[in-house]
Amino acid sequence: MSINQAELKKRMDGALAAFQKDLSGLRTGRASPNLVEGVMVEVYGSMMPLNQVATVSIPEARMISLQVWDKSNISAVEKAIRIADLGLNPSSDGTLVRIPLPDLTEERRKELVKIAHTLAEKGRIAIRNVRREGMDAAKKAEKNKEISEDEQRHQSDLIQKLTDEHIGKVDSLLKDKEKDIMKV
Repeated sequence: MSINQAELKKRMDGALAAFQKDLSGLRTGRASPNLVEGVMVEVYGSMMPLNQVATVSIPEARMISLQVWDKSNISAVEKAIRIADLGLNPSSDGTLVRIPLPDLTEERRKELVKIAHTLAEKGRIAIRNVRREGMDAAKKAEKNKEISEDEQRHQSDLIQKLTDEHIGKVDSLLKDKEKDIMKV
């Protein structure tokens, strides 16, 4: 029995994708629909994601525009954005909610970089957890005499190589995001 390298790669790719998604929600100097993607709005007696009550668009580089489908929900959308702690101040004209993006202060940029580092560490841990499970499976297979000691070492080397590759991608994405955030 050999360790399923494809399955381990798929799970590490999943951890990497989750990290990329988390990073995309971090604010840089430009507007992005991902900034408000996680906002939950209380409408019709329940909590709903913002994209289920409004269309999100980016009319210009530093503006997010929300076309709320039911006009009676505009104030609920504005409130949800304010309490989401994104540092954004929405305003509406009765039909459209506009969210201008203020300039990022140096202090806020450094804060965002710290958050990005925390997200990166979370991604690395997820990848290492997949590695640990793969290594454990290889050791168990060798202990149960399903594979030889040499095969176990070979499998472990492949798993480590896969891990290093994915952690390198996390570090590269983090470096790019850091540059993006600190760009004035």
